[in-house]
Amino acid sequence: MEILEVNYVNFRNLQDGNTKVFPKLNLFFGKNGQGKTSFLEALYFGATGKSFRTAKSSETMKYGAKRTGVFLIYRDNIGEKTLTVKFNDENKKEYSYNGKKAPYDEFYGKLNIVTYIPEDIILITGSPSVRRSFFDGEIAQTSGEYFQKLKNFNKILKIRNKYLKEKKYREPEFLIYQEEFIKYGARVIEKRLEYVKKISIILNLNYRKLFDDKKELSLQYQCHLGNIKKMSLEEIESCLRRRIEEKFQQEIRYGFSLSGPQKDDFLFFLNGYEAKSTASQGEKKSIIFSLKLSEIDMVIREKKESPVLIIDDISSYFDSNRKESILNYLEKRNIQVFISSTGDLGIDSKNFHVEKGEIIYDGIGQCRNDDR
Repeated sequence: MEILEVNYVNFRNLQDGNTKVFPKLNLFFGKNGQGKTSFLEALYFGATGKSFRTAKSSETMKYGAKRTGVFLIYRDNIGEKTLTVKFNDENKKEYSYNGKKAPYDEFYGKLNIVTYIPEDIILITGSPSVRRSFFDGEIAQTSGEYFQKLKNFNKILKIRNKYLKEKKYREPEFLIYQEEFIKYGARVIEKRLEYVKKISIILNLNYRKLFDDKKELSLQYQCHLGNIKKMSLEEIESCLRRRIEEKFQQEIRYGFSLSGPQKDDFLFFLNGYEAKSTASQGEKKSIIFSLKLSEIDMVIREKKESPVLIIDDISSYFDSNRKESILNYLEKRNIQVFISSTGDLGIDSKNFHVEKGEIIYDGIGQCRNDDR
């Protein structure tokens, strides 16, 4: 996949306009606060309908504006296509694909995009809900089937919790919803487990290749049902049903569901120790970057084409050795990359200078000293 052009209106501090971009490395440089991150955010917003900086779309709108929007032209294996996201001050969002309005289910996943931002460290240090949300989103990018299963499960979870809270668990409809809860819950667990098995191998290879070939990195799916690695879907369903029966009196007392995939977690282990409590800050950053590269590999495996990669603020986030290793890697990969930095990185990139929200093409970046 390759983005060709980005159009934006009333987005953050960017001056309204359009920017034509290039197939491989695109570097956006300038002083802090000029709009580098806003441009990368606009890219992500146009591809996913969401921001990687805030959960509130209203915050992406330029101060005093009544609407904002991003229009992307991109190319996949089939040909040129377009995506549009519009948002107004009435909190209404509209999605379009190839010029036609589309529900979010049909919009999401059309253009696969992977981001690496400083705040991503929370994937190790944050709560289980942060990790669940992240991995659910990544799986859904490449699997519309999973997106629907997860959507159905979350809908049933809300209904089941409402019945429990209102003490309506004796009503016949509750048992119907409970069976649906088990059905979709088991399928979400099965898909998560399958995904983790695949990506964990790639994750370790990327970490060892880029950062430390003497250490082993693994990602583990911590399911509340216990060890389910060798279970079939039917066995997961049976296990989930038994757990619900065991916890049912507590659920009645507390008024919400105590079993299901909403209770699970994803944990990183470095050399057999949980990274959250034992890894250094540098190691944590390296783990997350390795994860992002592994996401790219997973998209290529599942969809047979490369996603787009966004890296925000690379200069301040990595030390010189890690940054050098990452840039060397990116120059060799045949993927489209958008990087922000406070200065030229000395790589073979197409450079854009960003000042006061204006993006100006600045030509080809400098070659590395060791390439001259």
